Amino acid sequence: MSSEVDSLVREAYSVEADTFLNLLEEASKLQGAEGGVEGCLVKLRRSGELIVVGDLHGDLHSLSFILSHSGFLERARRGEDVKLVFLGDYGDRGLHSVEVYYVVLKLKELFPDKVVLLRGNHEGPPDLLASPHDLPFQVQRKFPSRGDEVYGALRAFFEKLHLVALIEGSYVLLHGGAPSDANSLNELASARELHPSRRILEEVLWNDPVDLDGLYTSPRGAGMLFGPDVTSRFLGIVGAKTLIRGHEPCPEGVDVRHGGRVLTLFSRKGPPYMNPFAAYLKVELDSPLNGYMLARSAVKF
Repeated sequence: MSSEVDSLVREAYSVEADTFLNLLEEASKLQGAEGGVEGCLVKLRRSGELIVVGDLHGDLHSLSFILSHSGFLERARRGEDVKLVFLGDYGDRGLHSVEVYYVVLKLKELFPDKVVLLRGNHEGPPDLLASPHDLPFQVQRKFPSRGDEVYGALRAFFEKLHLVALIEGSYVLLHGGAPSDANSLNELASARELHPSRRILEEVLWNDPVDLDGLYTSPRGAGMLFGPDVTSRFLGIVGAKTLIRGHEPCPEGVDVRHGGRVLTLFSRKGPPYMNPFAAYLKVELDSPLNGYMLARSAVKF
């Protein structure tokens, strides 16, 4: 672990409520510093490198490894053209959810134009809360006298998270899957305001790919299962070649569906998911890759 990453982790373990709340407020103000923000859609330039992180669910060890192995902090400080994109689900289900949030928020404060924070289903609105939802108890354990206050501030911050990141002509990044209910980029950008009368936000956060064309009821109780035809339509609407998403545990940390048009990335390993490997991506943006090529180049650990 690099010394700077080690310092961030130590800060995360010892952070007090006031510091955490101030950091949440600052990170909220910095959402949009990446440029090209339209509603809950952020458009990124097709240059340099993306470092992409999937679901973490409170796995501070995996986050520390990714930051050290990728050298993101050192590269960002040198002014390199590199962006760090998180696909959501930072907390819940893991012992160090609050610490993971602290490190991620701190990264946003340090490098506001280079860190992109997307919304996962575990950061969803109150009517779409993932269950079980143990984040309130983790916050209470971390800040015994101010748990409700901090948790409320976290919930407010979730509403500031971007829903979709787009590199036109190359990639679209989101948490769950292709929304069948979106007919334009403008509708995608307005998903937060259109919820719940339209299912765009729900499907982006909760959808999962299956191999048959069409839409099917999801066993998750929210979102839909979507086929290759839905993926093709969505990629056409946004003008991208490959969908990069999280949301589903993968034994190898990555999984490819829909003829290489969908890549699933999972960056947490161990209980409760029991996947022996996790992964993150380092993606050069000079030429777009399909899911198979992305999977071969993924960093598995």
